[in-house]
Formats: sequence, structure tokens, C-alpha cells
Amino acid sequence: MNSDENKQSPLDPAQAANENAPESRQGGAYVDERIGLEVQIADLETQVAALKDKYLRAHAEMENTRRRAEKDVADARNFSIAGFARDMLAVADNLGRALEAVDPAIREAADATLKGLLEGVELTSRELAKTLEKHGVRLLDPVDQKFDPNFHQAMFEIPDDTVPAGIVKQVVQPGYAIGERVLRPALVGITKGGPKTASANGGEVDKTA
Repeated sequence: MNSDENKQSPLDPAQAANENAPESRQGGAYVDERIGLEVQIADLETQVAALKDKYLRAHAEMENTRRRAEKDVADARNFSIAGFARDMLAVADNLGRALEAVDPAIREAADATLKGLLEGVELTSRELAKTLEKHGVRLLDPVDQKFDPNFHQAMFEIPDDTVPAGIVKQVVQPGYAIGERVLRPALVGITKGGPKTASANGGEVDKTA
């Protein structure tokens, strides 16, 4: 037998390189691929977070817009008659003055015709008050309440040491409000010289000076 036949034929250089490649090279490729996937996942998570933030901001803005629209509609509904209601206050005042002008003794001694007239004026005054209240106009008659400059206008002070200072003791002219808007402040007289009373910010104010 020819000794050359026992010799192995030489390998192709590329084939030999592949067969002799270290396992660490294959493991490195796996690691690189895994890192690439983690980067992609992190990027997608960042995009999701950004989209979620945009959604929450848009939702909050829509809610704010909706609430503003509801408030505008409510204000328009409540205050649309403010001008008309303010003009009607003069009518209510005149009806009240007409009733106050009649002395109780004269009314008691009046004949049926005058009594009927007075009852008609009283009925008209009550119906007007009910109509105003039905449309959100409320009467401000703050006797024995704490003076509130947002709804009351002080005309004079009344010395009274038996009650705290700053209490409404007399109403010269009732006021009216629609919602939280004042149509006309109540004209009042407030107490002076009483003990300390709580101020608007929760502290105590000495009003005896």
C-alpha cells in the first residue's frame, strides 16, 4: 500500500478557521444580540411612557375645558337675568314702602275697600319675591348676622356692649344676590363696642377702639 494514501488531505483554510473558532466568539454574538434587544425594549418603554404622558395631559386638558364650559353655561344661565332682576328690585322696594307707609292703626280701622287694596299689594309683593327666588335671586336680610363686606354695606354703628362688635343689628334696606354675585348690598347698621369677634382669617379683632 502506498504510504501517501494514509495521509489526510489538507483542509481548506476557511473551513479550518471555522472548525477551529473558539466557542467564546459564538457566545459573544449571543450577548450582543441580547443587548440589542434590551436597548430596543428600553426605547419602546420610553416611547410608551411619553405617549401615556401625552394622553394624560390631553385628558386633563379636556376635563378642564369641559368644566370651564359647564361653568360658563351655568354662569350664563344664572346671570342672564341679572340686569332684569336688578331693575325689578325697584318694584319690590316700592311695594314694600307702600305697605310700610300705612299705619297699623289706620289699617285696622280701614274699610273693606282699603283692606282689599292693601291685601292686593301684599299678594303682589309676595308673588314678586317668589318669582325672583324661582330665578335664583335671593333676599339678603342679615339681622343678627356677622357683617360681611361682600354682601353688606355699613351705614352707621350702633353702640351695644351686649353683643360682639360687627354684628348686623338693623337693616335699612335689604339686599339681593344671584348666586354669589351681589345685585345690591344690604344697607345695614352694625354693633360697636362689644367683645372681640373672630376676623375673616380666623384670628380675633378687638373692635372696641
